[in-house]
Amino acid sequence: MSSTRLLVLGAVRRHGRTHGYQVRADLEYWGAHEWSNVKPGSIYHALKQMAKQGLLIAHEVAPSTAGGPPRTEYEMTDAGDAEYFRLLRGALRRHDEKIDLLTAGVGFLVDLPRAEAVALLKERLEAMEEWRAEVLRHYSPQDGEDFGHIGEIMRLWLHTAEAGAEWTRALIGRLEGGAYVMADEGDPWAGVATSPETPASPEPR
Repeated sequence: MSSTRLLVLGAVRRHGRTHGYQVRADLEYWGAHEWSNVKPGSIYHALKQMAKQGLLIAHEVAPSTAGGPPRTEYEMTDAGDAEYFRLLRGALRRHDEKIDLLTAGVGFLVDLPRAEAVALLKERLEAMEEWRAEVLRHYSPQDGEDFGHIGEIMRLWLHTAEAGAEWTRALIGRLEGGAYVMADEGDPWAGVATSPETPASPEPR
Protein backbone atom coordinates (compact mmCIF):
# COMPACT_ATOMS: atom_id res chain seq x y z
CA MET A 1 0.00 0.00 0.00
CA SER A 2 1.08 3.56 -0.60
CA SER A 3 1.56 6.06 2.21
CA THR A 4 1.53 8.88 -0.38
CA ARG A 5 -1.91 7.84 -1.57
CA LEU A 6 -3.25 7.67 1.98
CA LEU A 7 -1.70 10.99 2.99
CA VAL A 8 -2.94 12.88 -0.07
CA LEU A 9 -6.47 11.48 0.16
CA GLY A 10 -6.59 12.24 3.88
CA ALA A 11 -5.44 15.82 3.38
CA VAL A 12 -8.00 16.45 0.63
CA ARG A 13 -10.75 14.89 2.74
CA ARG A 14 -9.92 17.08 5.72
CA HIS A 15 -10.45 20.24 3.69
CA GLY A 16 -13.42 19.03 1.66
CA ARG A 17 -12.13 20.80 -1.45
CA THR A 18 -8.61 22.09 -1.81
CA HIS A 19 -5.69 22.66 -4.13
CA GLY A 20 -2.35 20.90 -4.35
CA TYR A 21 -0.42 23.69 -2.66
CA GLN A 22 -2.57 23.36 0.47
CA VAL A 23 -2.13 19.57 0.48
CA ARG A 24 1.62 20.07 0.17
CA ALA A 25 1.60 22.63 3.01
CA ASP A 26 -0.34 20.23 5.26
CA LEU A 27 2.01 17.33 4.66
CA GLU A 28 5.14 19.43 5.09
CA TYR A 29 3.74 20.86 8.32
CA TRP A 30 3.24 17.29 9.57
CA GLY A 31 6.84 16.49 8.61
CA ALA A 32 5.71 13.84 6.13
CA HIS A 33 8.57 14.74 3.78
CA GLU A 34 10.94 13.56 6.53
CA TRP A 35 9.37 10.18 7.36
CA SER A 36 7.77 9.19 4.04
CA ASN A 37 8.47 9.39 0.31
CA VAL A 38 6.07 12.31 -0.09
CA LYS A 39 7.70 15.09 -2.09
CA PRO A 40 6.11 18.00 -4.00
CA GLY A 41 6.29 16.13 -7.30
CA SER A 42 4.73 12.97 -5.89
CA ILE A 43 1.88 14.97 -4.32
CA TYR A 44 0.86 16.62 -7.60
CA HIS A 45 1.32 13.35 -9.48
CA ALA A 46 -0.88 11.51 -6.98
CA LEU A 47 -3.60 14.17 -7.23
CA LYS A 48 -3.69 13.95 -11.02
CA GLN A 49 -3.58 10.16 -11.09
CA MET A 50 -6.36 9.78 -8.54
CA ALA A 51 -8.48 12.28 -10.47
CA LYS A 52 -8.02 10.08 -13.57
CA GLN A 53 -8.99 7.03 -11.51
CA GLY A 54 -12.22 8.67 -10.32
CA LEU A 55 -11.13 8.98 -6.69
CA LEU A 56 -11.02 12.78 -6.88
CA ILE A 57 -12.88 15.41 -8.86
CA ALA A 58 -10.62 18.05 -10.42
CA HIS A 59 -12.14 21.53 -10.59
CA GLU A 60 -10.47 24.10 -12.81
CA VAL A 61 -10.54 27.45 -10.99
CA ALA A 62 -10.17 30.79 -12.76
CA PRO A 63 -7.11 32.95 -12.02
CA SER A 64 -7.42 35.32 -9.08
CA THR A 65 -7.93 39.03 -9.68
CA ALA A 66 -4.40 39.54 -8.35
CA GLY A 67 -3.09 37.61 -11.32
CA GLY A 68 -1.37 34.27 -11.69
CA PRO A 69 -2.31 31.13 -13.59
CA PRO A 70 -5.49 29.16 -12.94
CA ARG A 71 -5.20 26.33 -10.45
CA THR A 72 -6.87 22.99 -9.95
CA GLU A 73 -8.88 22.22 -6.83
CA TYR A 74 -9.65 18.64 -5.81
CA GLU A 75 -12.62 17.08 -4.06
CA MET A 76 -13.21 13.50 -2.90
CA THR A 77 -15.64 11.22 -4.70
CA ASP A 78 -17.48 8.37 -2.98
CA ALA A 79 -14.93 6.00 -4.53
CA GLY A 80 -12.12 8.15 -3.14
CA ASP A 81 -13.67 8.07 0.31
CA ALA A 82 -13.93 4.27 0.14
CA GLU A 83 -10.29 3.99 -1.00
CA TYR A 84 -9.16 6.30 1.80
CA PHE A 85 -10.80 4.17 4.48
CA ARG A 86 -9.52 0.96 2.89
CA LEU A 87 -5.97 2.28 3.09
CA LEU A 88 -6.45 3.68 6.60
CA ARG A 89 -7.82 0.41 7.98
CA GLY A 90 -5.04 -1.58 6.33
CA ALA A 91 -2.38 0.73 7.73
CA LEU A 92 -3.64 0.18 11.28
CA ARG A 93 -4.39 -3.54 11.21
CA ARG A 94 -1.34 -4.88 9.37
CA HIS A 95 1.91 -5.46 11.23
CA ASP A 96 4.12 -6.02 8.18
CA GLU A 97 3.83 -2.68 6.38
CA LYS A 98 6.56 -0.06 6.31
CA ILE A 99 6.68 2.43 9.16
CA ASP A 100 5.65 5.35 6.93
CA LEU A 101 2.29 3.71 6.21
CA LEU A 102 1.65 3.05 9.90
CA THR A 103 2.66 6.64 10.69
CA ALA A 104 0.21 7.95 8.09
CA GLY A 105 -2.51 5.72 9.52
CA VAL A 106 -1.91 6.99 13.05
CA GLY A 107 -2.11 10.54 11.71
CA PHE A 108 -5.65 9.90 10.49
CA LEU A 109 -6.68 7.50 13.27
CA VAL A 110 -9.34 9.92 14.54
CA ASP A 111 -11.29 9.66 11.27
CA LEU A 112 -12.54 6.27 12.51
CA PRO A 113 -15.10 5.50 15.22
CA ARG A 114 -13.43 4.64 18.52
CA ALA A 115 -14.58 1.02 18.64
CA GLU A 116 -13.38 0.35 15.10
CA ALA A 117 -9.98 1.92 15.71
CA VAL A 118 -9.51 -0.22 18.82
CA ALA A 119 -10.59 -3.37 16.96
CA LEU A 120 -8.12 -2.70 14.12
CA LEU A 121 -5.27 -2.12 16.56
CA LYS A 122 -6.13 -5.34 18.39
CA GLU A 123 -5.82 -7.16 15.04
CA ARG A 124 -2.41 -5.55 14.64
CA LEU A 125 -1.38 -6.59 18.15
CA GLU A 126 -2.46 -10.20 17.58
CA ALA A 127 -0.52 -10.33 14.30
CA MET A 128 2.60 -8.93 15.97
CA GLU A 129 2.41 -11.49 18.75
CA GLU A 130 2.04 -14.28 16.18
CA TRP A 131 5.04 -12.92 14.27
CA ARG A 132 7.11 -12.85 17.48
CA ALA A 133 6.16 -16.48 18.19
CA GLU A 134 7.15 -17.42 14.64
CA VAL A 135 10.56 -15.77 15.04
CA LEU A 136 11.11 -17.66 18.30
CA ARG A 137 10.23 -20.95 16.61
CA HIS A 138 13.01 -20.35 14.08
CA TYR A 139 15.46 -18.79 16.54
CA SER A 140 16.05 -21.73 18.82
CA PRO A 141 19.74 -22.69 18.75
CA GLN A 142 20.34 -26.32 19.65
CA ASP A 143 23.20 -27.42 21.88
CA GLY A 144 26.48 -26.35 20.35
CA GLU A 145 24.92 -24.25 17.57
CA ASP A 146 26.29 -20.79 17.07
CA PHE A 147 24.48 -18.42 14.73
CA GLY A 148 27.22 -15.85 15.16
CA HIS A 149 26.36 -12.38 13.98
CA ILE A 150 23.36 -13.80 12.04
CA GLY A 151 21.69 -14.17 15.42
CA GLU A 152 21.54 -10.38 15.58
CA ILE A 153 18.95 -10.47 12.80
CA MET A 154 16.69 -12.59 14.97
CA ARG A 155 17.29 -10.32 17.96
CA LEU A 156 16.40 -7.30 15.83
CA TRP A 157 13.14 -8.93 14.70
CA LEU A 158 12.26 -9.88 18.26
CA HIS A 159 12.98 -6.37 19.51
CA THR A 160 10.89 -4.87 16.70
CA ALA A 161 7.97 -7.20 17.44
CA GLU A 162 8.12 -6.59 21.20
CA ALA A 163 8.45 -2.80 20.90
CA GLY A 164 5.67 -2.64 18.33
CA ALA A 165 3.38 -4.74 20.49
CA GLU A 166 4.12 -2.60 23.56
CA TRP A 167 3.32 0.62 21.66
CA THR A 168 0.13 -0.88 20.22
CA ARG A 169 -1.09 -2.03 23.65
CA ALA A 170 -0.46 1.43 25.06
CA LEU A 171 -2.38 3.14 22.25
CA ILE A 172 -5.29 0.73 22.67
CA GLY A 173 -5.31 1.56 26.38
CA ARG A 174 -5.36 5.30 25.69
CA LEU A 175 -8.22 4.95 23.23
CA GLU A 176 -10.21 2.72 25.57
CA GLY A 177 -9.60 5.32 28.27
CA GLY A 178 -11.22 8.02 26.13
CA ALA A 179 -8.20 9.76 24.61
CA TYR A 180 -8.86 12.00 21.60
CA VAL A 181 -12.11 12.91 19.89
CA MET A 182 -13.02 10.22 17.38
CA ALA A 183 -15.18 10.39 14.27
CA ASP A 184 -18.33 9.19 16.04
CA GLU A 185 -17.96 11.74 18.85
CA GLY A 186 -17.69 15.13 17.15
CA ASP A 187 -15.16 16.97 15.02
CA PRO A 188 -11.91 15.03 15.59
CA TRP A 189 -9.81 17.83 14.08
CA ALA A 190 -11.23 20.71 16.13
CA GLY A 191 -8.38 22.50 17.86
CA VAL A 192 -5.74 20.14 16.45
CA ALA A 193 -2.77 21.88 14.86
CA THR A 194 -2.67 20.66 11.29
CA SER A 195 -1.36 23.48 9.10
CA PRO A 196 -1.97 27.15 8.47
CA GLU A 197 -4.33 27.88 5.61
CA THR A 198 -2.24 28.85 2.65
CA PRO A 199 -2.98 31.42 -0.01
CA ALA A 200 -3.37 30.54 -3.65
CA SER A 201 -0.06 29.74 -5.24
CA PRO A 202 1.03 28.76 -8.73
CA GLU A 203 1.16 25.01 -9.10
CA PRO A 204 2.74 22.60 -11.54
CA ARG A 205 0.24 21.71 -14.25
